[in-house]
Amino acid sequence: MLVSSFSYSLVPLGLSPNGDCPFCTNVITKSGDSPVRNRDSPLSFIMTQQTTLKTIYRLWWPLALTWLMMAVEGPFLAAVIARMGDSATNLAAYGIAYAFGLITEAPVIMLLSASTCLARGRSDYLRLRSFSLCLCAVVTLMLILLLTPTVFTPLTNTLLGLSADIASHVYQALLLLLPWPAAIGIRRFYQGVLIAHHQPGLVAAGTMVRLLVMSTTAFTLWTLDSLAGASLGACALSAGVVAEAVATRWLARRAIALSLRGDDEDIVMHSYAALSRFYLPLAMTPLIGLSIHPVVTFFLGHSYKPLESLAVMPVLYALTFLFRALGLSFPEVAIATLKEGRHNREVIRKFALYLALALGGGLSLIAFTPLNIFWFATLSGLSAELVALAIPPLQIMAFFPALTVAIGYQRAILIDAGTTLPVTLATAIEAFAIFTILTFLVLYSTLPGVTSAALAYLLGRLLALLYLCWPCSKVLRLDSTAVL
Repeated sequence: MLVSSFSYSLVPLGLSPNGDCPFCTNVITKSGDSPVRNRDSPLSFIMTQQTTLKTIYRLWWPLALTWLMMAVEGPFLAAVIARMGDSATNLAAYGIAYAFGLITEAPVIMLLSASTCLARGRSDYLRLRSFSLCLCAVVTLMLILLLTPTVFTPLTNTLLGLSADIASHVYQALLLLLPWPAAIGIRRFYQGVLIAHHQPGLVAAGTMVRLLVMSTTAFTLWTLDSLAGASLGACALSAGVVAEAVATRWLARRAIALSLRGDDEDIVMHSYAALSRFYLPLAMTPLIGLSIHPVVTFFLGHSYKPLESLAVMPVLYALTFLFRALGLSFPEVAIATLKEGRHNREVIRKFALYLALALGGGLSLIAFTPLNIFWFATLSGLSAELVALAIPPLQIMAFFPALTVAIGYQRAILIDAGTTLPVTLATAIEAFAIFTILTFLVLYSTLPGVTSAALAYLLGRLLALLYLCWPCSKVLRLDSTAVL
Protein backbone atom coordinates (compact mmCIF):
# COMPACT_ATOMS: atom_id res chain seq x y z
CA MET A 1 0.00 0.00 0.00
CA LEU A 2 2.87 2.35 0.84
CA VAL A 3 4.61 1.70 -2.47
CA SER A 4 1.44 2.15 -4.46
CA SER A 5 0.61 5.39 -2.63
CA PHE A 6 4.06 6.76 -3.28
CA SER A 7 3.89 5.68 -6.93
CA TYR A 8 0.53 7.39 -7.31
CA SER A 9 1.98 10.62 -5.90
CA LEU A 10 4.50 10.67 -8.76
CA VAL A 11 1.92 10.34 -11.53
CA PRO A 12 0.76 14.01 -11.53
CA LEU A 13 4.42 15.01 -11.77
CA GLY A 14 4.97 13.09 -14.99
CA LEU A 15 7.13 10.40 -13.41
CA SER A 16 6.77 6.65 -13.63
CA PRO A 17 6.51 4.74 -10.33
CA ASN A 18 10.05 3.36 -10.73
CA GLY A 19 11.46 6.90 -10.65
CA ASP A 20 12.41 7.15 -14.33
CA CYS A 21 12.10 10.64 -15.74
CA PRO A 22 12.48 11.30 -19.46
CA PHE A 23 13.21 14.98 -18.78
CA CYS A 24 16.29 14.51 -16.57
CA THR A 25 18.77 15.87 -19.07
CA ASN A 26 20.93 18.97 -19.21
CA VAL A 27 18.83 21.93 -18.13
CA ILE A 28 19.53 25.48 -19.26
CA THR A 29 18.54 27.74 -16.39
CA LYS A 30 17.05 31.17 -16.61
CA SER A 31 19.23 34.25 -16.45
CA GLY A 32 20.48 34.83 -12.92
CA ASP A 33 20.24 31.17 -11.85
CA SER A 34 23.26 29.08 -11.05
CA PRO A 35 24.14 26.39 -13.58
CA VAL A 36 22.53 23.05 -12.75
CA ARG A 37 24.39 19.81 -13.32
CA ASN A 38 22.94 17.00 -15.30
CA ARG A 39 21.22 14.94 -12.60
CA ASP A 40 19.40 11.65 -12.92
CA SER A 41 17.45 12.38 -9.76
CA PRO A 42 13.67 11.93 -9.80
CA LEU A 43 11.92 15.31 -9.83
CA SER A 44 15.14 17.02 -10.96
CA PHE A 45 13.57 18.72 -13.96
CA ILE A 46 10.48 19.76 -12.05
CA MET A 47 12.34 21.02 -8.98
CA THR A 48 14.72 23.11 -11.06
CA GLN A 49 12.17 24.59 -13.45
CA GLN A 50 8.72 24.33 -11.93
CA THR A 51 9.13 24.28 -8.16
CA THR A 52 5.84 25.27 -6.57
CA LEU A 53 4.34 25.22 -3.11
CA LYS A 54 2.56 22.03 -4.13
CA THR A 55 5.76 20.19 -5.03
CA ILE A 56 7.41 21.29 -1.78
CA TYR A 57 4.33 20.11 0.12
CA ARG A 58 4.66 16.69 -1.51
CA LEU A 59 8.25 16.57 -0.31
CA TRP A 60 7.34 17.78 3.21
CA TRP A 61 4.31 15.81 4.33
CA PRO A 62 5.89 12.30 4.39
CA LEU A 63 8.70 13.69 6.58
CA ALA A 64 6.17 15.38 8.86
CA LEU A 65 4.37 12.04 9.15
CA THR A 66 7.67 10.42 10.07
CA TRP A 67 8.18 12.82 12.97
CA LEU A 68 4.63 12.25 14.22
CA MET A 69 5.12 8.48 14.11
CA MET A 70 8.35 8.76 16.11
CA ALA A 71 6.51 10.88 18.70
CA VAL A 72 4.32 7.85 19.46
CA GLU A 73 7.25 5.59 20.35
CA GLY A 74 8.13 6.99 23.78
CA PRO A 75 4.61 7.11 25.27
CA PHE A 76 3.88 3.59 23.94
CA LEU A 77 6.93 2.01 25.60
CA ALA A 78 6.32 3.95 28.83
CA ALA A 79 2.76 2.62 28.90
CA VAL A 80 4.01 -0.97 28.46
CA ILE A 81 6.65 -0.61 31.20
CA ALA A 82 4.08 0.96 33.54
CA ARG A 83 1.99 -2.23 33.28
CA MET A 84 4.85 -4.49 34.38
CA GLY A 85 6.23 -5.38 37.77
CA ASP A 86 8.16 -2.80 39.81
CA SER A 87 7.06 -0.14 37.34
CA ALA A 88 8.44 2.87 39.23
CA THR A 89 11.98 1.49 39.34
CA ASN A 90 11.89 0.33 35.73
CA LEU A 91 10.42 3.57 34.40
CA ALA A 92 13.13 5.53 36.18
CA ALA A 93 15.88 3.19 34.90
CA TYR A 94 14.50 3.27 31.36
CA GLY A 95 14.36 7.07 31.40
CA ILE A 96 17.98 7.33 32.55
CA ALA A 97 19.22 4.76 30.03
CA TYR A 98 17.30 6.54 27.27
CA ALA A 99 18.89 9.86 28.27
CA PHE A 100 22.37 8.31 28.07
CA GLY A 101 21.46 6.85 24.68
CA LEU A 102 20.41 10.27 23.41
CA ILE A 103 23.70 11.80 24.51
CA THR A 104 25.78 9.13 22.78
CA GLU A 105 23.76 9.36 19.57
CA ALA A 106 23.93 13.17 19.43
CA PRO A 107 27.01 13.33 17.13
CA VAL A 108 25.21 11.36 14.38
CA ILE A 109 21.87 13.17 14.47
CA MET A 110 22.86 15.82 11.91
CA LEU A 111 23.92 13.19 9.35
CA LEU A 112 20.41 13.61 8.00
CA SER A 113 21.04 17.23 7.04
CA ALA A 114 24.58 16.49 5.88
CA SER A 115 23.58 13.69 3.50
CA THR A 116 20.60 15.69 2.22
CA CYS A 117 23.06 18.45 1.35
CA LEU A 118 25.96 16.38 0.01
CA ALA A 119 24.88 12.91 -1.14
CA ARG A 120 24.29 13.65 -4.82
CA GLY A 121 27.60 13.28 -6.64
CA ARG A 122 29.61 10.06 -6.48
CA SER A 123 32.70 11.44 -4.69
CA ASP A 124 30.74 13.38 -2.07
CA TYR A 125 28.47 10.39 -1.42
CA LEU A 126 31.34 7.92 -0.96
CA ARG A 127 33.32 10.31 1.22
CA LEU A 128 30.32 11.08 3.43
CA ARG A 129 29.42 7.39 3.68
CA SER A 130 32.90 6.50 4.95
CA PHE A 131 32.80 9.45 7.34
CA SER A 132 29.37 8.37 8.62
CA LEU A 133 30.44 4.78 9.24
CA CYS A 134 33.48 5.98 11.20
CA LEU A 135 31.28 8.31 13.24
CA CYS A 136 28.87 5.45 13.98
CA ALA A 137 31.81 3.36 15.23
CA VAL A 138 32.91 6.24 17.46
CA VAL A 139 29.50 6.68 19.12
CA THR A 140 29.31 2.92 19.71
CA LEU A 141 32.72 3.04 21.40
CA MET A 142 31.48 5.96 23.51
CA LEU A 143 28.61 3.83 24.80
CA ILE A 144 30.95 0.88 25.45
CA LEU A 145 33.24 3.23 27.39
CA LEU A 146 30.25 4.42 29.42
CA LEU A 147 29.50 0.80 30.35
CA THR A 148 32.98 0.10 31.73
CA PRO A 149 32.83 -0.19 35.56
CA THR A 150 35.42 2.56 36.05
CA VAL A 151 33.09 5.03 34.32
CA PHE A 152 29.61 3.64 34.99
CA THR A 153 29.90 3.09 38.74
CA PRO A 154 31.09 6.59 39.73
CA LEU A 155 28.63 8.15 37.28
CA THR A 156 25.54 6.35 38.56
CA ASN A 157 26.40 5.89 42.24
CA THR A 158 28.36 9.04 43.06
CA LEU A 159 27.24 11.67 40.56
CA LEU A 160 23.60 10.64 40.02
CA GLY A 161 23.11 9.02 43.41
CA LEU A 162 21.21 6.03 42.05
CA SER A 163 20.41 3.05 44.23
CA ALA A 164 22.13 -0.23 43.40
CA ASP A 165 18.82 -1.66 42.10
CA ILE A 166 18.14 1.19 39.66
CA ALA A 167 21.79 1.31 38.55
CA SER A 168 21.65 -2.42 37.75
CA HIS A 169 18.54 -1.92 35.61
CA VAL A 170 20.18 1.04 33.83
CA TYR A 171 23.26 -1.05 33.07
CA GLN A 172 21.23 -3.91 31.57
CA ALA A 173 19.18 -1.47 29.49
CA LEU A 174 22.31 0.25 28.16
CA LEU A 175 23.78 -3.11 27.15
CA LEU A 176 20.68 -3.71 25.06
CA LEU A 177 20.95 -0.20 23.60
CA LEU A 178 24.47 -0.80 22.26
CA PRO A 179 23.30 -1.14 18.61
CA TRP A 180 21.07 1.91 18.87
CA PRO A 181 23.40 4.92 18.27
CA ALA A 182 25.08 3.37 15.22
CA ALA A 183 21.74 2.26 13.79
CA ILE A 184 20.43 5.82 14.23
CA GLY A 185 23.44 7.20 12.34
CA ILE A 186 23.11 4.72 9.47
CA ARG A 187 19.39 5.24 9.01
CA ARG A 188 19.72 9.05 9.16
CA PHE A 189 22.48 8.94 6.53
CA TYR A 190 20.35 6.90 4.12
CA GLN A 191 17.24 8.93 4.93
CA GLY A 192 19.19 12.00 3.80
CA VAL A 193 20.11 10.22 0.56
CA LEU A 194 16.40 9.55 -0.06
CA ILE A 195 15.46 13.17 0.65
CA ALA A 196 18.30 14.44 -1.55
CA HIS A 197 16.75 12.51 -4.45
CA HIS A 198 13.21 13.60 -3.51
CA GLN A 199 11.91 10.25 -2.27
CA PRO A 200 10.50 11.18 1.17
CA GLY A 201 7.71 8.62 1.01
CA LEU A 202 10.30 5.87 1.45
CA VAL A 203 11.57 7.59 4.62
CA ALA A 204 8.08 7.29 6.09
CA ALA A 205 7.94 3.64 4.98
CA GLY A 206 11.14 2.91 6.90
CA THR A 207 9.72 4.55 10.04
CA MET A 208 6.60 2.40 9.75
CA VAL A 209 8.87 -0.67 9.76
CA ARG A 210 10.52 0.70 12.90
CA LEU A 211 7.22 1.14 14.74
CA LEU A 212 5.98 -2.28 13.66
CA VAL A 213 9.12 -4.11 14.82
CA MET A 214 9.35 -2.04 18.02
CA SER A 215 5.74 -2.68 19.02
CA THR A 216 5.92 -6.38 18.06
CA THR A 217 9.11 -6.85 20.10
CA ALA A 218 7.63 -5.04 23.09
CA PHE A 219 4.41 -7.05 22.97
CA THR A 220 6.26 -10.36 22.59
CA LEU A 221 8.62 -9.67 25.50
CA TRP A 222 5.72 -8.42 27.63
CA THR A 223 3.82 -11.64 26.90
CA LEU A 224 6.82 -13.84 27.71
CA ASP A 225 7.54 -11.78 30.86
CA SER A 226 11.23 -12.68 30.51
CA LEU A 227 12.80 -9.22 30.94
CA ALA A 228 12.47 -6.36 33.37
CA GLY A 229 10.56 -3.33 32.10
CA ALA A 230 13.63 -1.16 31.48
CA SER A 231 15.34 -3.93 29.54
CA LEU A 232 12.16 -4.57 27.56
CA GLY A 233 12.00 -0.92 26.52
CA ALA A 234 15.67 -0.84 25.51
CA CYS A 235 15.41 -4.09 23.57
CA ALA A 236 12.30 -2.88 21.71
CA LEU A 237 14.00 0.43 20.89
CA SER A 238 17.11 -1.25 19.52
CA ALA A 239 15.14 -3.80 17.51
CA GLY A 240 12.98 -1.10 15.95
CA VAL A 241 15.85 1.21 14.99
CA VAL A 242 18.02 -1.62 13.62
CA ALA A 243 15.07 -2.80 11.51
CA GLU A 244 14.52 0.76 10.30
CA ALA A 245 18.19 1.14 9.36
CA VAL A 246 18.13 -2.10 7.36
CA ALA A 247 14.82 -1.21 5.70
CA THR A 248 15.97 2.33 4.86
CA ARG A 249 19.19 1.02 3.31
CA TRP A 250 17.16 -1.34 1.11
CA LEU A 251 14.60 1.33 0.20
CA ALA A 252 17.45 3.72 -0.71
CA ARG A 253 19.09 1.35 -3.21
CA ARG A 254 17.86 3.29 -6.27
CA ALA A 255 18.73 6.64 -4.73
CA ILE A 256 22.21 5.29 -3.95
CA ALA A 257 22.58 4.18 -7.57
CA LEU A 258 21.68 7.72 -8.66
CA SER A 259 24.32 9.17 -6.33
CA LEU A 260 26.95 6.75 -7.61
CA ARG A 261 26.12 7.74 -11.19
CA GLY A 262 26.17 11.42 -10.26
CA ASP A 263 28.37 13.95 -11.98
CA ASP A 264 31.51 14.90 -10.03
CA GLU A 265 31.95 18.27 -11.73
CA ASP A 266 30.54 20.02 -8.65
CA ILE A 267 32.31 18.19 -5.82
CA VAL A 268 31.44 20.02 -2.61
CA MET A 269 33.81 18.35 -0.14
CA HIS A 270 37.22 17.76 -1.72
CA SER A 271 38.76 16.11 1.36
CA TYR A 272 37.90 14.55 4.70
CA ALA A 273 39.35 17.64 6.37
CA ALA A 274 36.83 19.84 4.54
CA LEU A 275 34.05 17.43 5.44
CA SER A 276 35.09 17.49 9.09
CA ARG A 277 35.08 21.30 9.13
CA PHE A 278 31.58 21.18 7.63
CA TYR A 279 30.13 18.51 9.91
CA LEU A 280 31.76 18.91 13.33
CA PRO A 281 29.90 22.18 14.12
CA LEU A 282 26.69 20.40 13.17
CA ALA A 283 27.56 17.50 15.49
CA MET A 284 27.89 19.93 18.39
CA THR A 285 24.41 21.36 17.83
CA PRO A 286 22.42 18.38 19.21
CA LEU A 287 24.87 17.98 22.10
CA ILE A 288 24.19 21.54 23.19
CA GLY A 289 20.47 21.22 22.55
CA LEU A 290 20.17 18.02 24.57
CA SER A 291 21.66 19.77 27.60
CA ILE A 292 18.75 22.20 27.79
CA HIS A 293 15.97 19.88 28.99
CA PRO A 294 17.72 18.36 32.05
CA VAL A 295 18.91 21.79 33.18
CA VAL A 296 15.38 23.20 32.82
CA THR A 297 14.11 20.26 34.90
CA PHE A 298 16.66 21.16 37.59
CA PHE A 299 15.41 24.76 37.65
CA LEU A 300 11.78 23.61 37.83
CA GLY A 301 12.64 21.64 40.96
CA HIS A 302 13.94 24.82 42.62
CA SER A 303 11.25 27.21 41.39
CA TYR A 304 7.97 28.49 42.79
CA LYS A 305 5.43 25.62 42.81
CA PRO A 306 8.06 23.04 41.92
CA LEU A 307 5.94 19.87 42.17
CA GLU A 308 3.10 21.34 40.13
CA SER A 309 5.52 22.66 37.50
CA LEU A 310 7.23 19.29 37.17
CA ALA A 311 3.81 17.65 36.77
CA VAL A 312 2.61 20.10 34.09
CA MET A 313 5.80 20.36 32.04
CA PRO A 314 5.64 16.91 30.35
CA VAL A 315 2.02 17.50 29.32
CA LEU A 316 2.85 20.94 27.96
CA TYR A 317 5.92 19.60 26.16
CA ALA A 318 3.94 16.77 24.56
CA LEU A 319 1.29 19.17 23.21
CA THR A 320 3.77 21.67 21.78
CA PHE A 321 5.85 18.85 20.28
CA LEU A 322 2.89 17.68 18.20
CA PHE A 323 3.06 21.02 16.37
CA ARG A 324 6.83 21.46 16.50
CA ALA A 325 7.35 18.04 14.96
CA LEU A 326 5.67 19.26 11.78
CA GLY A 327 8.21 22.08 11.65
CA LEU A 328 11.22 19.91 12.47
CA SER A 329 10.71 18.10 9.16
CA PHE A 330 11.13 21.32 7.17
CA PRO A 331 14.95 21.97 7.11
CA GLU A 332 15.78 18.89 5.03
CA VAL A 333 12.98 19.76 2.61
CA ALA A 334 14.45 23.25 2.24
CA ILE A 335 18.00 21.91 1.78
CA ALA A 336 16.92 19.42 -0.89
CA THR A 337 15.04 22.13 -2.78
CA LEU A 338 17.75 24.76 -2.44
CA LYS A 339 20.29 22.31 -3.89
CA GLU A 340 18.35 22.48 -7.16
CA GLY A 341 19.13 26.19 -7.57
CA ARG A 342 19.01 29.47 -5.71
CA HIS A 343 15.96 30.51 -7.72
CA ASN A 344 13.96 28.20 -5.41
CA ARG A 345 14.62 30.39 -2.37
CA GLU A 346 11.51 32.50 -2.87
CA VAL A 347 9.13 29.55 -2.99
CA ILE A 348 10.88 27.94 0.01
CA ARG A 349 10.50 31.21 1.93
CA LYS A 350 6.79 31.33 1.09
CA PHE A 351 6.28 27.72 2.15
CA ALA A 352 8.10 28.41 5.43
CA LEU A 353 5.87 31.43 6.05
CA TYR A 354 2.66 29.52 5.37
CA LEU A 355 3.80 26.54 7.46
CA ALA A 356 4.79 28.81 10.36
CA LEU A 357 1.42 30.56 10.29
CA ALA A 358 -0.43 27.25 10.12
CA LEU A 359 1.45 25.66 13.03
CA GLY A 360 1.45 28.79 15.18
CA GLY A 361 -2.21 29.39 14.41
CA GLY A 362 -3.13 25.78 15.17
CA LEU A 363 -1.50 25.79 18.60
CA SER A 364 -2.90 29.26 19.30
CA LEU A 365 -6.38 27.92 18.56
CA ILE A 366 -5.94 25.51 21.45
CA ALA A 367 -4.09 27.95 23.71
CA PHE A 368 -6.51 30.89 23.52
CA THR A 369 -9.87 29.11 23.33
CA PRO A 370 -11.82 26.69 25.58
CA LEU A 371 -9.97 23.92 23.74
CA ASN A 372 -7.17 24.42 26.29
CA ILE A 373 -9.43 23.14 29.07
CA PHE A 374 -10.56 20.23 26.89
CA TRP A 375 -6.96 19.25 26.18
CA PHE A 376 -5.59 19.58 29.71
CA ALA A 377 -8.61 18.48 31.76
CA THR A 378 -10.45 16.00 29.53
CA LEU A 379 -7.67 14.46 27.45
CA SER A 380 -4.71 14.82 29.82
CA GLY A 381 -6.65 14.33 33.06
CA LEU A 382 -5.09 17.25 34.95
CA SER A 383 -6.79 18.62 38.04
CA ALA A 384 -8.42 22.05 37.96
CA GLU A 385 -5.41 23.54 39.78
CA LEU A 386 -2.94 22.11 37.26
CA VAL A 387 -5.10 23.18 34.31
CA ALA A 388 -5.03 26.76 35.59
CA LEU A 389 -1.26 26.50 35.95
CA ALA A 390 -0.79 25.03 32.45
CA ILE A 391 -2.75 27.57 30.40
CA PRO A 392 -0.46 30.67 30.76
CA PRO A 393 2.75 28.85 29.67
CA LEU A 394 0.85 27.26 26.77
CA GLN A 395 -0.22 30.72 25.62
CA ILE A 396 3.39 31.93 25.89
CA MET A 397 4.53 28.94 23.79
CA ALA A 398 1.71 29.29 21.25
CA PHE A 399 3.93 30.63 18.48
CA PHE A 400 6.96 28.48 19.33
CA PRO A 401 6.21 26.05 16.46
CA ALA A 402 6.34 29.02 14.08
CA LEU A 403 9.79 29.89 15.44
CA THR A 404 10.83 26.26 14.88
CA VAL A 405 10.01 26.66 11.19
CA ALA A 406 11.78 30.03 11.00
CA ILE A 407 15.03 28.78 12.53
CA GLY A 408 14.81 25.66 10.34
CA TYR A 409 14.68 27.92 7.28
CA GLN A 410 17.73 29.86 8.48
CA ARG A 411 19.66 26.65 9.16
CA ALA A 412 18.81 25.33 5.71
CA ILE A 413 20.17 28.50 4.08
CA LEU A 414 23.43 28.18 6.00
CA ILE A 415 23.88 24.41 5.56
CA ASP A 416 23.19 24.72 1.84
CA ALA A 417 25.94 27.37 1.69
CA GLY A 418 28.33 25.15 3.71
CA THR A 419 28.39 27.67 6.58
CA THR A 420 27.68 25.47 9.60
CA LEU A 421 29.44 27.16 12.53
CA PRO A 422 26.68 29.80 13.01
CA VAL A 423 24.16 26.97 13.43
CA THR A 424 26.08 25.73 16.46
CA LEU A 425 26.66 29.22 17.83
CA ALA A 426 22.94 29.99 17.60
CA THR A 427 22.12 26.85 19.62
CA ALA A 428 24.74 27.85 22.21
CA ILE A 429 23.24 31.36 22.42
CA GLU A 430 19.77 29.87 22.85
CA ALA A 431 20.92 27.51 25.62
CA PHE A 432 22.85 30.26 27.44
CA ALA A 433 19.85 32.61 27.22
CA ILE A 434 17.48 29.95 28.58
CA PHE A 435 19.75 29.20 31.55
CA THR A 436 20.34 32.88 32.30
CA ILE A 437 16.67 33.88 32.08
CA LEU A 438 15.60 30.91 34.20
CA THR A 439 18.19 31.75 36.84
CA PHE A 440 16.89 35.31 37.06
CA LEU A 441 13.21 34.32 37.14
CA VAL A 442 13.68 31.53 39.68
CA LEU A 443 15.69 33.76 42.01
CA TYR A 444 13.83 37.05 41.67
CA SER A 445 10.25 36.38 40.56
CA THR A 446 7.18 34.66 41.94
CA LEU A 447 6.20 33.14 38.61
CA PRO A 448 5.52 29.39 38.68
CA GLY A 449 8.46 27.40 37.35
CA VAL A 450 6.62 26.16 34.27
CA THR A 451 5.72 29.73 33.27
CA SER A 452 9.32 30.85 33.78
CA ALA A 453 10.49 27.95 31.62
CA ALA A 454 8.07 28.88 28.84
CA LEU A 455 9.32 32.47 28.85
CA ALA A 456 12.94 31.30 28.81
CA TYR A 457 12.31 28.91 25.91
CA LEU A 458 10.58 31.63 23.89
CA LEU A 459 13.13 34.38 24.52
CA GLY A 460 16.06 32.01 23.96
CA ARG A 461 14.71 30.94 20.59
CA LEU A 462 14.07 34.59 19.59
CA LEU A 463 17.68 35.50 20.41
CA ALA A 464 18.95 32.58 18.33
CA LEU A 465 16.76 33.69 15.42
CA LEU A 466 18.03 37.25 15.66
CA TYR A 467 21.63 36.08 15.68
CA LEU A 468 21.16 33.89 12.60
CA CYS A 469 19.76 36.85 10.65
CA TRP A 470 23.31 38.18 10.30
CA PRO A 471 25.05 35.11 8.76
CA CYS A 472 21.98 34.37 6.62
CA SER A 473 21.95 37.89 5.20
CA LYS A 474 25.68 37.59 4.54
CA VAL A 475 25.14 34.36 2.55
CA LEU A 476 22.31 35.93 0.57
CA ARG A 477 24.40 39.03 -0.21
CA LEU A 478 27.33 36.93 -1.42
CA ASP A 479 25.04 34.94 -3.70
CA SER A 480 23.52 38.11 -5.10
CA THR A 481 27.00 39.47 -5.79
CA ALA A 482 27.98 36.21 -7.50
CA VAL A 483 24.95 36.43 -9.77
CA LEU A 484 25.76 40.03 -10.71
